Amino acid sequence: MALQRTMSLQKWINPGIRSYSVFKSPYSLDKIYPQSSLDMTKIPDSFLTQLKSTSTFKGYIPMEKINVEYSRSTGPGGQNVNTVNTKVDVRFKVAEAEWISENVRQKLTEMLANKLTSEGYFVMKSDKTRSQQLNLADALDKVRRIIYKAQNLITEPEPPSQETTDRIRRRQEKAARERLREKRMKSLTKQQRQDID
Repeated sequence: MALQRTMSLQKWINPGIRSYSVFKSPYSLDKIYPQSSLDMTKIPDSFLTQLKSTSTFKGYIPMEKINVEYSRSTGPGGQNVNTVNTKVDVRFKVAEAEWISENVRQKLTEMLANKLTSEGYFVMKSDKTRSQQLNLADALDKVRRIIYKAQNLITEPEPPSQETTDRIRRRQEKAARERLREKRMKSLTKQQRQDID
């Protein structure tokens, strides 16, 4: 009897569930964006070609090109510190990092000469927080900052505008006039001292 009730209830419940699972709202993402891929983990091909075509670093670090290792963090923390792998080591070989342009890689090798391992790996560690994901984000952010710093050291500064060069010239002329005026004042002071004696 109880079995019959559950089976009859399933007849009532199942058809409704099936119809709701097939229903698509007119505002669903696949109807709003029919030509786009809705896979959040896939990087768009247009973005990858843009990265390869430009020589500047845009901040994107491909996770499949770097090694990420997790280990137990040091320091105080009670039971959490000895049981959870929250420390993050992000490492990559600078010479083989094709996601960074060649001139930036050369500058990185110069900048990080003392921090590279004997195999040429650059290692960035982070155990700032008790969260593995936050430490990973922190380590990647540190790597980004170092790459941006190397890139900024390479880029040529823009030539100054005409207004800036005029302003610099006026300041230099004013400084020269002031220097000559002070020199004249000192020479007058010395002449007055000689006349008194």
